[in-house]
Amino acid sequence: MQKWFNTAGPCKADIHYMLSATERLPEIKQLISQENYFVIHAPRQVGKTTAMLALAQELTAGGQYTAVMLSLEVGAAFSDDLGAAELAILGEWKQSIRYRLPKDLQPHKWLDAEAGARIGTNLSNWAEQSSRPLVVFLDEIDALSNETLISVLRQIRSGYPNRPQGFPQSVALVGMRDVRDYKYASGGSDRLNTSSPFNIKVRSFTLSNFTLEDVRILYQQHTEATGQIFTPEAVDLAFHLTQGQPWLVNALAKEIVEYIAADSATPVTVDLVNQAKEILIRRQDTHLDSLAERLREDRVRAVIQPILAGQELPDVPQDDIRYVLDLGLCTNQDGLTIANPIYQEVIPRVLAYVTTASIGYVQPIWLSEQGEFLPNRLLEAFLLFWRQHGEPLFGSTPYPQIAPHLVLMAFLHRVVNGGGTLEREYAIGSGRMDICLRYGKVTLGMELKVWRDKKSDPLKEGLLQLDKYLSGLSLDTGWLVIFDRRSGLPPLSDRTTTENVISPAGREIIVIRG
Repeated sequence: MQKWFNTAGPCKADIHYMLSATERLPEIKQLISQENYFVIHAPRQVGKTTAMLALAQELTAGGQYTAVMLSLEVGAAFSDDLGAAELAILGEWKQSIRYRLPKDLQPHKWLDAEAGARIGTNLSNWAEQSSRPLVVFLDEIDALSNETLISVLRQIRSGYPNRPQGFPQSVALVGMRDVRDYKYASGGSDRLNTSSPFNIKVRSFTLSNFTLEDVRILYQQHTEATGQIFTPEAVDLAFHLTQGQPWLVNALAKEIVEYIAADSATPVTVDLVNQAKEILIRRQDTHLDSLAERLREDRVRAVIQPILAGQELPDVPQDDIRYVLDLGLCTNQDGLTIANPIYQEVIPRVLAYVTTASIGYVQPIWLSEQGEFLPNRLLEAFLLFWRQHGEPLFGSTPYPQIAPHLVLMAFLHRVVNGGGTLEREYAIGSGRMDICLRYGKVTLGMELKVWRDKKSDPLKEGLLQLDKYLSGLSLDTGWLVIFDRRSGLPPLSDRTTTENVISPAGREIIVIRG
């Protein structure tokens, strides 16, 4: 049977390329044998549900346990009605158990109980009836909120001492966040914290992204099935762009082998991977859209905004940093950074979306009649745009501290739309954002700096930093854009100026102040 790269819902082994769940989560079997309860948290679409379904099937088939993955998501619609939420959850469980377990391992009957006790009562009843110890993976735990979330956690904790004869031997809570963060799902209530009502968990760990070797193995499955090869350089680039984020790894391959290079005789090369990357960034599929929703949350903005601006991280709660890590927006391997190069491009595009839509038509005077890119004409067009529209557009951006950056990027998105690419680099403490615009044969490097109150003119530092950036691009010229955000300045249209300077390394730099 033909198989596919999957980007929608859990993988199915008979139709999708996929990796072994037990190899991705090697510790789980030992935790289960020790009758432990634990938490598995990871960002959306990294394979949690796929892994839990596969692991449950494997454990059940082994004959030692009755294992099943059950979802709590349907209860989210009844956050203010605990009884209705429990009934919806149990109704979902009945359907899933009928489908996922053989008849002799299913509950003999389901019991009624008072609201606030239905989940625990039925888990206890099933454990008593079962011929094998129960193992239950509760998926989408963090879809619940308020009293429903608190009640479910308390019912599980209440049954814990009765395991394995009177309650599941092992329960795993599976979601996007660690249990410490569930207090936010209950409106920040202090009643819900790391010690109560789920202080019975022995471990909390995350489902990691794919390694480079994982990506090779996954793509090799396609090669073995179709004969279409991925060059080693293409695999390396796919891993670099995604940093092993499973949905992105699959989405890149799917775009290439099903659309860009559907002929299996065509090898997958670096150029094809780059084409697929640009398509994903422009299209912003469901997975990338879900990230966009999070960017407007105050606790996410508090972390992401200084990263984009290159500022030092302010005194934010430790839980906020953990939250963006749990969401998969950032990584903390070599300092706090955006999780992967694709997210680095998507996040500024998302934040500049409204601004981009507000710009209206811009005459593309930066293109010659032959379609060649003309950097000098781009500068002319930008200055005209900036003086007329820059300041009014600042209010259209959701991150006020980097409003000038987002307005400039919105303009550049219009420039490259369909004909070029933008690449961005930024990091906490760097004090800058670097942008590389590629259009045809032309590459333009620019650095964005901010001049704030009580700070000195960033020109000297900016030129040194820009020299380093342009050296990496093998360029002899570039732009240094200094956004003057000091108080009491004249209007943007009056203070926007340009000058040509020579950098310390002898490069010709256009300095734009605005």
